Amino acid sequence: MTFEDARRRMVEAQLRGRGLEDPRLLRAFFDVPRHDFVPAELQAEAYADRPLPIGAGQTISQPYIVGLTLSLLRLQGHERVLEIGTGSGYQTALLARLALEVYSVERLPELAETARERLARIGALNAHLHIGDGSLGWAAHAPYDAMVVAAGVPQIPPALVDQLADPGRLVIPVGTARSQILTVVERRGGALRTADAGECSFVPLIGQDAWPPSPS
Repeated sequence: MTFEDARRRMVEAQLRGRGLEDPRLLRAFFDVPRHDFVPAELQAEAYADRPLPIGAGQTISQPYIVGLTLSLLRLQGHERVLEIGTGSGYQTALLARLALEVYSVERLPELAETARERLARIGALNAHLHIGDGSLGWAAHAPYDAMVVAAGVPQIPPALVDQLADPGRLVIPVGTARSQILTVVERRGGALRTADAGECSFVPLIGQDAWPPSPS
């Protein structure tokens, strides 16, 4: 099976088959080569229905979870998006096809540099990367129409709420270091509303307003 065949099967079985119907979202998943965003030795497993390790103790999330998360943002193509946790750069690449501009923050320099190379290789010129503490957002380019956090937090960092536009949507996993609730925060007319989108399990977000680093 070719990578293109595997990608088509992923879209049909893991995304459309589980109720994700947005044609722009499905097209982005078909267009972005997920196998280019995993270590070379794992490329044969790139389209499997599970997360995969990408080094530095981090993972690339299960395709359905990425799809669900992005679907909750309800992107139309004109938005400026903040992503916390660049990781491999795969979700960043998807966002670059779904939004006008993407600003992505990664704590680990080695992941950020690899992601930067991959994004340049596929021509994602509207994706901008920053190495820093994701729990503090990226104030220089705020406010953002949409935000997505690809790591779990014990509570929603205040900086992210402050940098969210009105109207704006934030999707973030909130809970313990091992298990979270995928939470949708919507700002409209100055008011904030939250909704529960189901259980999930992300690696913890390390930062000033998230989880402290593990003792070495």
